[in-house]
Amino acid sequence: MPSIHLQTSIPGPKSQALMQRRQAAVPRGPYNSTPVFVEKAEGALLTDVDGNTFIDFAGGIGTMNLGHCNPKVAAAIAEQAQKFTHTCYHVTAYEPYIALAEKLNALTPGNFAKKTMLANSGVEAVENAIKIARYATGRSGVIAFEHAFHGRTLMGMSLTSKVKPYKYGFGPMATDIHRLPYPYEYRWLHDHRPIDWAAEYEKIFEEFFASHIAPDKIAALIIEPVLGEGGFVPAPAAALEKMAEICKRHGIVFIADEVQTGFCRTGKFFAIEWTNVAPDIIIMAKSIASGLPLSAITGRAELMDAPHEGGLGGTYGGNPVACQAALATIAEMERLNLNQRALEIGEYTRDHFHRLAVESPFIGEVRGLGAMNAMELVKDKRSKVPYQDAAKRVQQRACQLGLISLTAGTYSNILRTLMPLAITREQLAEGLEIMEKAILSLAL
Repeated sequence: MPSIHLQTSIPGPKSQALMQRRQAAVPRGPYNSTPVFVEKAEGALLTDVDGNTFIDFAGGIGTMNLGHCNPKVAAAIAEQAQKFTHTCYHVTAYEPYIALAEKLNALTPGNFAKKTMLANSGVEAVENAIKIARYATGRSGVIAFEHAFHGRTLMGMSLTSKVKPYKYGFGPMATDIHRLPYPYEYRWLHDHRPIDWAAEYEKIFEEFFASHIAPDKIAALIIEPVLGEGGFVPAPAAALEKMAEICKRHGIVFIADEVQTGFCRTGKFFAIEWTNVAPDIIIMAKSIASGLPLSAITGRAELMDAPHEGGLGGTYGGNPVACQAALATIAEMERLNLNQRALEIGEYTRDHFHRLAVESPFIGEVRGLGAMNAMELVKDKRSKVPYQDAAKRVQQRACQLGLISLTAGTYSNILRTLMPLAITREQLAEGLEIMEKAILSLAL
């Protein structure tokens, strides 16, 4: 039996009424990518206020890797909420914060002593990681990358590469941030293939340090092992390993931004585990707590202990209900072996996308790692000119047919998949069929 059930046109009358209220009460800045309002969710399915059931390939932009309304997580939330919901960790501490820090210290890569602090969102984790690196090194420079996304606060959008909608009109940006090319093979300017990524980045950094800023002025390098909003581009292991080597050579803190890649999405708990890099600091959020606001910064103990007492923190960071949700989420991910499930979903999805790329003249590249996959849409496969409005049109058409999906990319020309890993094989096949119909309906 199909999982998609559409009772009305999309959006239905109740969603339309709520959209009118939204437009009257909420500013236009917080954008809505689909016109439907959700009533309930379970696993990989969403049901809207009009009774329409959709397959979810967005997963709350990667927050729902475990799936919507997992019973163990819901029970953990309810149990903690009946005890107390908040005291502020900095005033009266509580055990769930400590238990989660211990778990993340053990779970993250690196055979060295680690410590963890908790915050509320991915960008807050970014901010704190930069603060820690600057304090520990006594330096101020930060290296970020083209196509990067690190959030919407002042530091977050300063580190972010894409101008619209994230940075446009919000300047001036934070200072002492320096940008290098991301190892985006499909759009790499050099002609030679295969690319010797270690040699490429040795040369890039040599020229950068000679012509832009001395390495002893750089506090940190921050990079997504797989670009998130920038287009789901996996960085080759050799490139990341060379960057980490250069950072170690010059005393630069290597920060892995795993906000979107973390918690089983790529077939390991963290995407950096596909390399031989043990980050000095790793930041995480999104699927850490199945949708509750929580993020974490885990790093080498000596780095994390560098800032003075009271120099880090926040009123809501490490909320006890969110901590219990995170502990239950991680336990369920381990019990269900979601890393293996992500690999299976990814292989099935990429096989489908590769077959579709043969039929469609607009799919320039299929790429991904684990269940983090994308198709880059181009006007012509030879020129690789981005087909900028196509992904949005596919997303809108898919929604009309019962699939919630996401776009991405600096040029907004990429379709990405972030379905909950709880999705069934039948639901995955049904969702991919909808996406295929939507793509094959494209025309210039």
